[in-house]
Amino acid sequence: MTDLEAPVRAAFAPDGVLSRAADHFRARSGQTEMAVAVARTIVEGGALVVEAGTGVGKTFSYLVPALLSGERVLLSTATKTLQDQLFGRDLPRLVEVLGLPVRTALLKGRGSYLCLHRMELARHEMAPTFGSGASSPPEGAARASARGLAKIEEWSQATRTGDLAELPGLDERSPLIPLVTSTRENCLGSQCPKFRACHVNLARREALAADVVVINHHLFFADLAVRESGMAELLPTVRVAIFDEAHQLNETGVQFLGAHLTTGQLLDFGRDMLGAGLQFARGLVDWQEVVSSVERATRELRLVVGKNAPGTRLRWVNEAPGEIDAAAWRLAMDELGLACAGAMEALDTVSEIAPDFVRLHERAASLAAKVQQFCGPCEPGAVRWVDVGTQLRLIESPLDIARAVQEKMLREGQEDASTRAWIFTSATLGDDARMSWFTEPCGLTQAEVLQVSSPFDYASQAAVYVPRQMPKPNDPAHSGEVAALAAEGAQRLGGRTMVLTTTLRALRAIGEDLQRRFEGAGEVEVLVQGQWPKRRLIERFREGASQGRAGCVLVASASFWEGVDVPGDELQLVVIDKLPFPPPNDPLVEARSQRLEAQGRSAFNDYFVPEAAVALKQGAGRLIRRESDQGVLAVCDARLATMGYGRRLLAALPPMRRLQTKDEFLDALDSLSATRASTTDPGWS
Repeated sequence: MTDLEAPVRAAFAPDGVLSRAADHFRARSGQTEMAVAVARTIVEGGALVVEAGTGVGKTFSYLVPALLSGERVLLSTATKTLQDQLFGRDLPRLVEVLGLPVRTALLKGRGSYLCLHRMELARHEMAPTFGSGASSPPEGAARASARGLAKIEEWSQATRTGDLAELPGLDERSPLIPLVTSTRENCLGSQCPKFRACHVNLARREALAADVVVINHHLFFADLAVRESGMAELLPTVRVAIFDEAHQLNETGVQFLGAHLTTGQLLDFGRDMLGAGLQFARGLVDWQEVVSSVERATRELRLVVGKNAPGTRLRWVNEAPGEIDAAAWRLAMDELGLACAGAMEALDTVSEIAPDFVRLHERAASLAAKVQQFCGPCEPGAVRWVDVGTQLRLIESPLDIARAVQEKMLREGQEDASTRAWIFTSATLGDDARMSWFTEPCGLTQAEVLQVSSPFDYASQAAVYVPRQMPKPNDPAHSGEVAALAAEGAQRLGGRTMVLTTTLRALRAIGEDLQRRFEGAGEVEVLVQGQWPKRRLIERFREGASQGRAGCVLVASASFWEGVDVPGDELQLVVIDKLPFPPPNDPLVEARSQRLEAQGRSAFNDYFVPEAAVALKQGAGRLIRRESDQGVLAVCDARLATMGYGRRLLAALPPMRRLQTKDEFLDALDSLSATRASTTDPGWS
């Protein structure tokens, strides 16, 4: 037994310190097993991958040994919300109960912090330059923006951290946020007139002085790619790095380890150049014309792409993406390069007037270089495509993060590689014993792996139903039948239903169908993703039928498949519209499939099925969140019961009992409703 293992075991004992730290603490063998494995890895070094089922209590399993070790620790999680929960709730609670003199710090990306210099610029430039480019906004929008900026300025006088998450009422989608935050491209660094008071630098200084630093995966990989976020100084001093929600690492990493050029970057650059030019060098350059040149070239590039449905991804194998005319594309890219060069030339003439112009020149040079890169061939082993949405995004991405993990994180072959401890954990990391879905693309095939099962009694708490008579998923009638099943379930349960869809088209169809069914009845309120911000939707859903309000059905897609926690009986039915296979025409999916086929492997068995298994497991995980929860999972895709691979997907789900018929499904819902009506257990309130 290591010196660390003994105090870790003592902490997780029935009468240990954790029994005083957690409201509902119970000694669980799986939680202790994980904690001991983490402790051993911290002492011995190396990489540990842990899949910890829902209810294990993995957060305490890694925090307790990390804190007791006395080592400098980096904690990374998937989202800023989870960051705030770790830093604001879990860490302080454990630090207090363990009685440790531990300094903790929270570090987010620069886009989360108020930039005092940019806020000042926004005040000067808002009227002439608010929005994308030189045009003024409608009068009402300008007034609303001015009021919003005034609120931010008032808050800026009182905040210590500058973290915009602390500002009440600021929507995360607000167009003001880009105006009052900095990016790597537009930050002036030590030349900034507000450098001494900079909130980003304060957060970095506190992180460098802390024993435990909480970051997120986006920040980690942004730094791994460009060495800019402050992690370059921090990571070498850390001996223990823990990645929670590690199942998102690969997809997060590939976003940052390639090359990106967006029309939004170009328009933001133009807006910033116009604002700085009119403020610091009015009359020395025809700023309107220089910026208009950049804007025209950007618009022409967008026009060349033509009309595509939002979210379309155009695979870029030849000279131009998709079916776009190659000559027209090349001409538009050349014009864009010339516009960036013209901006560089104009900025050269005023570079000594203000540091803003030096940074703008660097941005223009960087944009010109990216244009040049995308005019050349794609890097070997990477894939290139164009995302079409409100803006164009030109992307060149590696297929996975394996090489980056091995060379930049694990530093394989280097002397200090074995002394560091790397812990990766999530509730869902694959559907085989080696967790290959996670370990292969993340370069962790040599890591120690551990699977810790959920302590929940799924056979008695939950059931799964696969309706055999449902239309095929590609049948136009499928969404209507899913809505009908969800509506019948919601009527019997008084709401308490979540519908998870695999596409935005299905989201709209099922959401609209359910809203029509319940319109005016007042018995059930139908919530649809996109109609409110995510946080507000979840808060309303958790409220359920309390305070005389109707129960809820929530129809959602994408990000709602994971990270949504609704314990208790406000969620008792989860409906999944179809098996969540990755879209085969997605450029990244297509390139990964081709690589597997070239290796003589089956893309379907080795990629599509594991991807679907992990996503299905994530969606099903919304249902049972604690020992007292009960519910039903309905997967409206008969392939789960009729196809050979369906057995593999069912095996990936928690061991719920099977409901074979529609009558059994309805009986199970009626039983849930009756149990809820008769129980007085406060855990069900």
